[in-house]
Amino acid sequence: MERLEASMPDAHIELDFHSPLELLVAVMLSAQCTDKRVNMVTPALFQRFPSAHAFAQVQPTDVEPFIRTCGLYRAKAKNIVAAAKILVEEHGGQVPLRRDTLAELPGVGRKTAGVVCIHLGGDDAFPVDTHVKRLAYRLGFTSHEDPDKVETDMRAVLPTPWWTKGHQLLVWHGRRTCFARSPECQRCVVAELCPKKGVVRATTEKPTDSARSRAKP
Repeated sequence: MERLEASMPDAHIELDFHSPLELLVAVMLSAQCTDKRVNMVTPALFQRFPSAHAFAQVQPTDVEPFIRTCGLYRAKAKNIVAAAKILVEEHGGQVPLRRDTLAELPGVGRKTAGVVCIHLGGDDAFPVDTHVKRLAYRLGFTSHEDPDKVETDMRAVLPTPWWTKGHQLLVWHGRRTCFARSPECQRCVVAELCPKKGVVRATTEKPTDSARSRAKP
């Protein structure tokens, strides 16, 4: 983790947000969608719906046109409106910072709740997305595939102050170097420490122009 931090000192969440609600909605939209795509649709979305009250007063069909390019947009619109209604009715329109409470909201779940918590100063968590799950196994930190079990193992491996930072470092490393099918081990800063569990084919040649572009923050 220290090597990853040294190589990526500016690692941060790549979703754009300016309020707890915007973060919650952005993370909900990011399911099976890139952060870049989410960032393209949220400015207009949040201008039209600036609060939980604004979302709670409309129908999902009013939200759908703003998020149509995000994938699964109908289900996401339905969940956003339903979650907003609960926030208004039970939490005064504010985003709670308890993970269990957040995870009960429609369309949220433990991973999304964990991401929201670590970036808003809520409950401690080590959220496990597809990148964290893959790297935690590949690096030998876990032998599990279930996200909850992977999180338990990561929390045991790292001291609490590293949880937020460690989550983000694994996400960035997974997006920039340790790809699912062809990890670019020749430029990996932890290659000599990595057991490469489950790696079928590692890239050994110099990275192509396209690979270099993917590696840029």
